[in-house]
Amino acid sequence: MNTEYNATAHDRDLVRQLLGREPNGQFAVVVRDLDGMPSVIKNAPFLDDGTPMPTRYWLCSPLILIAVSRLEAAGGVNQSEAEVDPEELEHAHRRYQAERDADIPSDYAGPRPSGGVAGTRTGVKCLHAHYAWHLAGGDDPVGRWVAARLQDDS
Repeated sequence: MNTEYNATAHDRDLVRQLLGREPNGQFAVVVRDLDGMPSVIKNAPFLDDGTPMPTRYWLCSPLILIAVSRLEAAGGVNQSEAEVDPEELEHAHRRYQAERDADIPSDYAGPRPSGGVAGTRTGVKCLHAHYAWHLAGGDDPVGRWVAARLQDDS
């Protein structure tokens, strides 16, 4: 497994506090807020027990989680899917999957994570996952859509 997922003990403690539970797999903190707290983590493609983990980027900032949850509750999943170019979204899913799958050894024979953002093959499933990837530098049209809506709300 790729060693880039070796979070420090301090980061594991912080993420445990933010999630309210022990993380189930290896990860790295890839985005921090101005105070140095983790905002986005990058997950290894498998949990510690070998279960495939399709969600590569995960929001862990409580403030961002609440803001995105409100957007989802207001119909944001359907609205974003209607407003984002479907071809651009399809390409984003493929890029996300390719990035995640590049960290799986070529000789790995067990079950693999599948799909693109949050395990989705088409459309939009979870604004949180799209926005996490966007914050981590991913070229995600839904993440950009979320960012624009959150900026409009501030």
